[in-house]
Amino acid sequence: MTNALLGRKIGMTRYFTEEGRNVPVTVIQAGPCFVTQVKNKDAHGYSAIQIGFEDVEAGRTTMPLIGHDAKAGVSPKKFHREVRLEDDAKDMAPGQELTVEVFADTKFVDVIGISKGKGFQGTMKRHNFKGLTASHGTERKHRSPGSIAGHATNRGTGPKPKKGKRMAGQMGNEQVTVRNLDVIEVLPEKSILLVKGAVPGPNGGLLFVRTSRRLGRAKQLAASGKKK
Repeated sequence: MTNALLGRKIGMTRYFTEEGRNVPVTVIQAGPCFVTQVKNKDAHGYSAIQIGFEDVEAGRTTMPLIGHDAKAGVSPKKFHREVRLEDDAKDMAPGQELTVEVFADTKFVDVIGISKGKGFQGTMKRHNFKGLTASHGTERKHRSPGSIAGHATNRGTGPKPKKGKRMAGQMGNEQVTVRNLDVIEVLPEKSILLVKGAVPGPNGGLLFVRTSRRLGRAKQLAASGKKK
């Protein structure tokens, strides 16, 4: 079963191991979440559970969602997320509480969040273009992207730019998945999860944390307890 929780990013700090090594970690308040719906293959065509996170005032949500959560026996929740499963969750029931302890035996997690929005940016900031030359022949065009050449459409002609052409535009404010982050420590009494490295979004931003689905060779060996 894929363990997963909704949570919020608290911020980054440093964690010292027993050997004295300094590890940069992100502090995540993961859960508690509640199961608001259980889906199975017979009734819905696929297996999944829906989890709800963070209480919300009744006046700040909708009547259908209030009734949906009440049917599961929980108070109205602000965020809901469906977690797909390979098999029916026979050990799950609506109203069941899920805490950060679900990651107690997990070594690597994927973290999904919305990156910080940076507004409309040019190609140098957005795509790391080097800009034009700084010689005397360049006048007030140093940060220009230059010519887009024959990339109007896939055939090289037409009234619109080719899809995927790197140009100026909105930067950030998009879903980002950071894979295979090391779980450093789980603190059940505070609902805190410490993961190595940075995660997308600002402090206080909503995150979805799940067991890693795809591991590289080195981390596959680490997860199995073997050495290279």
